[in-house]
Amino acid sequence: QVQLVESGGGLVQAGGSLRLSCAASGRAVRSYAMGWFRQAPGNERKFVGSISRSGSTTIYTDSVKGRFTISRDNAKNTVYLQMNSLRPEDTAVYYCAADADKTYVDFLRMSGLEVWGQGTLVTVSS
Repeated sequence: QVQLVESGGGLVQAGGSLRLSCAASGRAVRSYAMGWFRQAPGNERKFVGSISRSGSTTIYTDSVKGRFTISRDNAKNTVYLQMNSLRPEDTAVYYCAADADKTYVDFLRMSGLEVWGQGTLVTVSS
């Protein structure tokens, strides 16, 4: 079983950038497809993007395409979410998730994922 801890959130002005990290322990993350989700105030948790076990393939929700990039360094047991050109509507608690059985494509369904981190808050001011 893997445990996930997100970090890197904070307050940033619109147009700025942040890089979130998701550090794993307990099992090598290469065994897991990984994804990022976010939950804005008063809204349900939504899919942001996901990455295959090898890191060769990624999927993003339309609202972040061209601005956010997911990457993974399996040797460091860490997955990253680079966020550029941030907008106030990106404000949310960001969560990473992992699953040993599902594919990265399955993360689009946003249900039944095996392991979640505790979340890190990103606040984008205008």
